[in-house]
Amino acid sequence: MYGVKIMIALIQIREKLIEAIKQSEISQTQLAKQIGIGQQTISAYLRGKAMPALDTFANLCAVLDIDANEILCVDTYKSD
Repeated sequence: MYGVKIMIALIQIREKLIEAIKQSEISQTQLAKQIGIGQQTISAYLRGKAMPALDTFANLCAVLDIDANEILCVDTYKSD
């Protein structure tokens, strides 16, 4: 992988995060309460108007029971 330039577009990460939130059966309000942010913030993530800070992202992954690597598209660019 040395010498290979990899660009993961922010839009890819945003789309995966939106998909994970929508596929969870947790309401925006419940999700927000579990990670200690406002429901409006979850709504902004779903509308593509905001991205979570790293600590919030880690908490979202934990609550949604999803691997951060999946959201960050890491598996897409791993070489065998």
